[in-house]
Amino acid sequence: MPTLLLRLAGPMQSWGTTSRFDQRDTGKEPSKSGVIGLLAAALGIDRENWTDLEPLAALAMGVRHDRPGVPKRDYQTAGCATADTIIKADGSQAKDGGVVSNRHYLADAVFLVGLEGVDRALLERAHTALKNPTWPLALGRKSYVPSEPVWLDSGVADAPLLDALAAWPWIATPRMWEIAPEKLLVSLESPDGTGALRMDQPLSSFAERRFGARYVRSDWIRLTPEANDAAA
Repeated sequence: MPTLLLRLAGPMQSWGTTSRFDQRDTGKEPSKSGVIGLLAAALGIDRENWTDLEPLAALAMGVRHDRPGVPKRDYQTAGCATADTIIKADGSQAKDGGVVSNRHYLADAVFLVGLEGVDRALLERAHTALKNPTWPLALGRKSYVPSEPVWLDSGVADAPLLDALAAWPWIATPRMWEIAPEKLLVSLESPDGTGALRMDQPLSSFAERRFGARYVRSDWIRLTPEANDAAA
């Protein structure tokens, strides 16, 4: 079964699934809703278009943690000065002391994401769209842009999800003190309902914002010798 591979690398990434109002969370790895949203932006799928989004949501997803990143918190304020006036959603103005927002993100993270499905033509179309996206691509938030291309050369692998993730070379650009790792953490969707519960499975268009449960299991995988040789 073919697998589409994506590189998600950037100075800041945020993959929240439980954010509410002025508290914005992030998971330790890309969420499925976030990755599907990224593909939808590349393909030009409108927020209200569930017909074209549904085949993407049906793909099985896996994530390899090539560089886990460092959790950080961005402290933001709006209208906190005594002279500030905040315009509310209904258009009215208020002087209520301002709004404080905590926005969590991952710094310096690199992930290899795989999406597996039976429709190779769909994966090829998504891969082509990533090279010339309809709308700008972002890593969870609009201001968090990729530092490297999301698409990979020969990014549609003729291999199942786990095999494709294990065979691909380490994609984190090594620093002077780093060497290619022998094993990496990988998170895979669990069809048998075991593992950690994630509420990031799209059930409708992004305009309706309905998300369901999926289960994810984590394990360590050893990179194949070919992958280590290519990374070195």
